[in-house]
Amino acid sequence: MSDATTHLLLPYILAAQAQKHVTHNEALRLLDGLVQLSVLDRDLTAPPGSPTDGDRYIVGSGATAAWAGWDLNVALWTDGAWLRLPPRTGWRAWVEDEGLLLVYDGSVWVGTTPGELQNMALLGIGTTADAANPFSAKLNAALWTAKTAGEGGTGDLFYTMNKEAAGGDLGYVFQTGYVTKALVGLFGSDLFRLAVSADGSAFFDGFIVDNTSGIVDQPRLPRFKAYTNYDNYVAVDTWTKIGINNTDYNDQGAFDAGNNRFVAPVAGTYLFGATLLYKVNSSTTARMRGRLVLNGSTEIRGSFGEISGAHTSEATALWLQTMASLAQGDTVELQGTFRAADGYFAADHTSFWGVKVG
Repeated sequence: MSDATTHLLLPYILAAQAQKHVTHNEALRLLDGLVQLSVLDRDLTAPPGSPTDGDRYIVGSGATAAWAGWDLNVALWTDGAWLRLPPRTGWRAWVEDEGLLLVYDGSVWVGTTPGELQNMALLGIGTTADAANPFSAKLNAALWTAKTAGEGGTGDLFYTMNKEAAGGDLGYVFQTGYVTKALVGLFGSDLFRLAVSADGSAFFDGFIVDNTSGIVDQPRLPRFKAYTNYDNYVAVDTWTKIGINNTDYNDQGAFDAGNNRFVAPVAGTYLFGATLLYKVNSSTTARMRGRLVLNGSTEIRGSFGEISGAHTSEATALWLQTMASLAQGDTVELQGTFRAADGYFAADHTSFWGVKVG
């Protein structure tokens, strides 16, 4: 008959044994050290300097000093000495400094956590996951980094998201106070979109990329092309706003046809152009001039132009083009005048256009 139990090697009290309390206390000591096993650390290879009674460790590989030869064993500090507890297959231990559950497989301690994470229905990190958000995390920073070639990886990192069909939605949602302010991804199609919102209900596309061509569209970009539908008479040496009163297109309603001017909907850099077509009044010796004017009073540098010499009615044209940095609400208008003789700026072909470029 063995003098110890099979699994925990607890000593039996034998028949006619003297001082039976010694054997009984030894068994209790072992039980206290092994049942509900929780160790402080699993990486130390030498005993700590000032252990507390009952402290337990899984001894690291290459152990020295009092733990020499105890690699992967459980070391228990009790009654002023280290007690060696050799593990057996199936022993489980909680590692307190890592928050990790280990199991001994007969040769090494292995983590149980990876297996526990497979096919989980819910996972919450710092918060509670639910059916609407089965993976939820509440934290202040997150890092994804590539496994390097030196670690057996490729050095590359791909984050893959997939949707079932083109008509579905796939993307990132950006919120402030849980109100959606921006969407980036593939929404309702395979076109890549960036959409923004002030209230989480009405959304505006900032840009759309055609996945078949790579062509980028900016549906909300302020741009216009406008013209006058009547002959504008202008006297000699009198700068006059041209009555640009119709538009071929007017994205975001930036051109105010009622007041014959462009109004900047947002601050930025804008590119403008204009065409002034001459129409004779009494003399073809008129000298045609044109310019673009900021806020009704300041000539925009680089926008002035003049054509001198004899003109051919409804054939001679002056082209203007310039860029301007505008604040929100700034206005730009087209003005014209004549020297030497008066004249008209012809209907339909006298035009003004612009677009935000930065």
